[in-house]
Amino acid sequence: MASSVLITGAFMAGLGGLLAFLLALASKRLYVYEDPRINAVEEMLPHSNCGACGTAGCRNFAEQVVAGQIEPARCTVNPPAQNQSIAALLGISLGNVEKRVARLACAGGNNVAKSSARYQGKSTCRSAAVVGGGGRSCSWGCLGLGDCALVCDFGAIFMNRNGLPEVNLDKCTACGDCVDICPKQLFSLEPVSRQLWVACKNQAAPDASENSCVVSCTACGRCVADSAPGLISLERNLAVIDYSRNELADRRAIERCPTGAIVWLDGGRADKGRAARKIIRIQPLPVMAEV
Repeated sequence: MASSVLITGAFMAGLGGLLAFLLALASKRLYVYEDPRINAVEEMLPHSNCGACGTAGCRNFAEQVVAGQIEPARCTVNPPAQNQSIAALLGISLGNVEKRVARLACAGGNNVAKSSARYQGKSTCRSAAVVGGGGRSCSWGCLGLGDCALVCDFGAIFMNRNGLPEVNLDKCTACGDCVDICPKQLFSLEPVSRQLWVACKNQAAPDASENSCVVSCTACGRCVADSAPGLISLERNLAVIDYSRNELADRRAIERCPTGAIVWLDGGRADKGRAARKIIRIQPLPVMAEV
């Protein structure tokens, strides 16, 4: 009996030793070197994992920066000085990445855009959108329930007094969460150099468009005539800017717009042309029906 126990113990010890040897050998053979600078760069990142840089997260960003595949400036959440520190650590160029921000293709707050019905239900744009489009007369317009503001982790979006989202350009990191959450697909991420902007997405016939919202694009064509050839075209009753010709854009395109649907963005301000009707109403327009 005692010998049996000794044999069993010796066998288990031998087996354990063999497995330990095999594990050590495998560890040595299968070892994958990881550049220690990756951890150092990752520690210098904001750990927001927002995806604004185009990678799967901060760890993946650090790996690609160390590998020389992208530049430190691609992280728009980090302060510029922090990105400069990453560049100095790696001995590489900071890079020059143009800042992008979220922009809304709608100016139809509740003081200018009509509502054919008042939505009652879960207070989210996505819920309202499946119930008759949300109640707005303009089926393309912002519903104003603030899903975009709630989903923004950086506090870059707030709802103004007319129930329309506004973007704080200094806080916006172009993470794209507002783009994904908006059921009307009104947000897009744009380089700040794109200052000429159509603040409307309504594609209804001109009469119906203006009847739904006093600041909608009516496809009058004045911006097309006043801008550089090929810069602006009319597609499905809406002015569309060809940003491949962005260097030709200037304020002339906005001056005769009668509704102010096309604007010139200057920092956080949207300038309208001289011919745009003045909006003085502050209170919401009356709702036609309750649903």
